[in-house]
Amino acid sequence: MDDEMESGNLGPYQDRPRTFPNMRSKPYTPLIFRILMRINIRVLFILGLLGLGAIFYIGASTSPVIVFVFTVCIISFCLSIYLTKWVLAKDEGPPEMVQISDAIRDGAEGFFRTQYSTISKMAILLALVILSIYLFRSTTPQQESSGLGRSTSAFITVAAFLLGALCSGIAGYVGMWVSVRANVRVSSAARRSAREALQIAVRAGGFSAIVVVGMAVLGVAILYATFYVWLGVDSPGSMKVTDLPLLLVGYGFGASFVALFAQLGGGIYTKAADVGADLVGKVEQGIPEDDPRNPAVIADLVGDNVGDCAARGADLFESIAAEIISAMILGGTMAKRCKIEDPTGFILFPLVVHSFDLVISSAGIFSIRGTRDSGVIGAIEDPMAILQKGYSVTIFLAVVTFGLSTRWMLYTEQAPSAWLNFALCGLVGIMTAYAFVWITTYYTDYKHEPVRTLALSSSTGHGTNIIAGISLGLESTALPVLVISVSIVSAFWLGHTSGLVDDDGNPTGGLFGTAVATMGMLSTAAYVLTMDMFGPIADNAGGIVEMSQQPESVREITDVLDAVGNTTKATTKGFAIGSAALASFLLFSAYMDEVAAFAHVPFNQVDIAIPEVFVGGLLGSMLIFLFSAWACAAVGRTAQEVVNEVRRQFIERPGIMDYKEKPDYGRCVAIVASASLKEMIKPGALAIVSPIVVGLMFRILGYYTGHPLLGAKVVASMLMFATVSGILMALFLNTAGGAWDNAKKYIETGALGGKGSECHKAAITGDTVGDPFKDTAGPSLHVLIKMLATITLVMAPIFL
Repeated sequence: MDDEMESGNLGPYQDRPRTFPNMRSKPYTPLIFRILMRINIRVLFILGLLGLGAIFYIGASTSPVIVFVFTVCIISFCLSIYLTKWVLAKDEGPPEMVQISDAIRDGAEGFFRTQYSTISKMAILLALVILSIYLFRSTTPQQESSGLGRSTSAFITVAAFLLGALCSGIAGYVGMWVSVRANVRVSSAARRSAREALQIAVRAGGFSAIVVVGMAVLGVAILYATFYVWLGVDSPGSMKVTDLPLLLVGYGFGASFVALFAQLGGGIYTKAADVGADLVGKVEQGIPEDDPRNPAVIADLVGDNVGDCAARGADLFESIAAEIISAMILGGTMAKRCKIEDPTGFILFPLVVHSFDLVISSAGIFSIRGTRDSGVIGAIEDPMAILQKGYSVTIFLAVVTFGLSTRWMLYTEQAPSAWLNFALCGLVGIMTAYAFVWITTYYTDYKHEPVRTLALSSSTGHGTNIIAGISLGLESTALPVLVISVSIVSAFWLGHTSGLVDDDGNPTGGLFGTAVATMGMLSTAAYVLTMDMFGPIADNAGGIVEMSQQPESVREITDVLDAVGNTTKATTKGFAIGSAALASFLLFSAYMDEVAAFAHVPFNQVDIAIPEVFVGGLLGSMLIFLFSAWACAAVGRTAQEVVNEVRRQFIERPGIMDYKEKPDYGRCVAIVASASLKEMIKPGALAIVSPIVVGLMFRILGYYTGHPLLGAKVVASMLMFATVSGILMALFLNTAGGAWDNAKKYIETGALGGKGSECHKAAITGDTVGDPFKDTAGPSLHVLIKMLATITLVMAPIFL
């Protein structure tokens, strides 16, 4: 801050050039990119060609399907480069907008670097633990027959874990990288045209979504092909292809591990800053949201990027990776039981589905075009309707491509009509995804009755707003659970009646039918992630417009985009919870299969009437509530520090309110960054340590009581109960938080007294309560559910 600003000898603040602080000492570029930039462009080009040649050679040595997957992924990456150039070619607006955007970018990149440095150290420590366990564990009969020793298995699992963690980190960085560069371009476009602002936000989100999904698919495909060639799969005396997917479990665990800490740390950061800014700025001082006089406003805008963009990129990457691997395991298991001559189609089917996801989601993204109309977007067209049209295009193409994929990959002479049943399973999954998006929109969009009723409850005070929001969140769990239940039963029945049977004539396609339904649900994941990324980009754009004091007409455009962004973020969370429920069901089945393989005895059911097993279920449910409590408490403690700092600045610098003194934005950023990194450790460690400790304790108890499988059964019960409790809790937290946020937005449109009214203040209280619900505890829970499933799968040998 310069001397004349410190002395207060300034003219009116809004007539002066507005400058914002750098949050770092020098520009930050990740190490891998700094190394690449130092290499001669021709050398880099040759290395790139050699790398592509090696990938395609390995793919061709594995299967033509792998070559198809590699081709689609690489074309998609080229398309994402086009989207990046298109977005970055847009102008950044006047200097004051650029300064604010630079401050946001500096803060986001600085926090990302520190956060992921901490996560990487924990990942390396956990990798050493996994290595130690695998070096001393027993081996399965399949591994013994294929000659895969303990050390080879250990190093394969650790390598897959570290690769999954690395790719998840890159996915998070990509999400943040684009959002901190697109926000100012959306702000600038809003001065000209509402539709152009919408299109830039969608295409920026589309770039991130395509890269995240493409990396998830490409990472699994490269691992599969590499292991296939290296281990000489299906050659005499080596591993069978049906057992190969089990070697990929470490990849899913690495992705889950990073996603959990990214979501926790980013969620604590974004909501602590948001709560601190709202409580002092909007409630106590009566200034608008994102007002430049609020010392916490830059931290709040930084939080949108690290909490919503970076964390959601890692989250969706983990969802897709876990679903692909679990479906590959179940496909291989079913093909082995049915003695299908060529099981490759059933194993590689998930990779093909997600390759088509990249194609159809790109079509949906490009279906949203700009117009030359300008003005307030609400007066012209509803942005949610535009996004829904793109989603409808994607859904239609998903139905077509899914049918083609099942005919291509799942046709077998043993059951000629089985592929049709599995196509119907995919249709069930696609309909489930659409139902989840519709249900979440109904409960969180202020065009519908629930949110308007919640807004009306604010007119009678803060307490009635809280009561109405909690009841809405509790009610919102009913429809999604009914949809999930119908989906699981329908898909299982369709798979069960597909005609695929084992040696004894028993139908075996039920679980794989559920896996196919999960793939159907995630077959539009790239477009859904695009809608999610749209939210924080629009939110940041609104903040930049407010801080740079643009005309009210521009703020009206970004306000409507921001409200729609709240709805799209909520729908994505609902979508993620639904996919987590189905994927966890698949991973649970894979866990039981793995326990049976290690124990050399059937392990098909878990009896909760056994006291120890029932206790395991109680512990699983308790874990969900304790994790949620710690996550929300972390936001509360960090927010208290922000509130105290903002109050201190308003007291010690009274000129802030008159634009005569500059707030110290950097101080709030530093407080939130430090506290969120510290606070994310405890709930994250709880999630990782709990299943391992419980499994080992009951394994020891089982050893002394003559029940060798007791540890595995208790962990299975813990996993089941945690999944059920976690789904319900996540639905409640996400929907209630989103409804509170949009009830406040609805009042800010002028309804029920508008901004500054008592009704508005009550709605702000509800929004403050909902912030850690919807952006910290809620989205962390569905990552926790899948991470519990993957960690039990990886650690299964130590429970026996």
